[in-house]
This record gives sequence, structure tokens and C-alpha cells, in this order.
Amino acid sequence: MKSSSFQQDSQPAQSQRSPLLQAARNTQSSGWTLSIYNMRTPPPMIIGIVSAPVGLVLVFVAVLTPQWRQGPINLGKNTAVKSDGLWESCLELQDTKQCWPVTTVYQRDEIVQWSRALMLSSLLVCGMGIIVASVGIRCWMDFPLRNVAGASGVVIILAGSLCITPLTLYMTSMQEISPDTHTQYQSGSSLYFGWAGSCIEIFGGIALALSFTCPTFERCREPGQNAKRPNEVDY
Repeated sequence: MKSSSFQQDSQPAQSQRSPLLQAARNTQSSGWTLSIYNMRTPPPMIIGIVSAPVGLVLVFVAVLTPQWRQGPINLGKNTAVKSDGLWESCLELQDTKQCWPVTTVYQRDEIVQWSRALMLSSLLVCGMGIIVASVGIRCWMDFPLRNVAGASGVVIILAGSLCITPLTLYMTSMQEISPDTHTQYQSGSSLYFGWAGSCIEIFGGIALALSFTCPTFERCREPGQNAKRPNEVDY
């Protein structure tokens, strides 16, 4: 009596199973098992595709803003703040700010020229990496292209490295660039934007590069099945 009542109670529970799980059972005949987990974008890919554009924006701000170095200048009874960037210089006195293109001596400095080239290269490489990552992650498809997403991570890491190099070089040599004996320069806000952006890019690139070592979840495979699942195919 107890066993018969248990069977009767279990029948409604079986009838209420999710249609998705019933569909997964029907796919066993073809050698595949539907996995809800595998149909979702892995968290490292999500972190990478979100972090890379954020870092790109911060690096772009660092390239445009003229606060790579700044220092006080005495103008009679008043003290102004002079700042230099890659493209223009500014002088701020109280509520007044005036900017102009950088001087010829400044822009001919090798460190400034290298900084311009490497920062622009970083923007270009990071943009290409984001495009490749979008193709590899394929949020509109069930399964991502792991190797493509991993390759995009390597590209974005390279972009972050291209940004950190000129920032560090400029910071260590800012006093020697177009030297001004009357001004003691310090690191400006543009350098901090660049460092933050490059670190975020490298972090996002590492997250995407983890796609190369995507783990295999044996619990998603039926016992005795040795065929590859769609997410195990190398592209």
C-alpha cells in the first residue's frame, strides 16, 4: 500500500517537470545532452567584454586632456597652474583657464612623440580587440567561440601594455621634457586616467584570455558519452 501511494504521489511531480528538461531527455538519442549552463555566456567573458570598453574610454580621456603634468607659476602677486598634455598646454588662474597648442620645443621631444604614438596605438589595438571579443563571445548564440575570445584577450592585454609604457616613461622624465627652471612639475590627472584605463584593460584581457582554459563539466555529459559537446569544439 505504501509503495503504491508513493508511486501515485510521484506521478504529478513527474508531470510538472520543466519542458526544457523533457526536451533535454529527448536529445539523448542523438548523443547530446542539453545543458542550461553551457547556453550562458561564461562570467570571465562577461567581465572582459565589460571591462575593455571602460578602459578604452579612460585611456581616450587621458589622450585628450592636457593634464599630463602640472605645476605652479608665479605671475606677480598671483600664482597660476600650468599644465601640459600631448596636444595642448593650459594656464589656469583662479576661475580663468586658457589653452593653446603645445610649443614646438615640447612637441619635438622624443618622449612626447613616443607617448603620442603608443597611446594612439593603444586605442586602435584595444578597439580591434573589443571587436574580436564581440565576435568570439557571440552573446546572440548558444555557444561562444572560446579560442577567438581568448585571442581577443591577448590583444586587449597588449593594448593595456602599450598604454602603461608611455605613461610610466613620461612620469619619470616629465621634468626633463622642455625643462622650465621656474616650475616644479607633478603628475597630472591625465596620467591617473591612463593608468586606471590601462589596468582595467589588462584585467579585462586576462579575463577573456581565460577562455583558452575553459573547463569541461563532466556532469553535463551522460555516462558513457565520449563525443564532444558543442562548446568543446575548437574554432
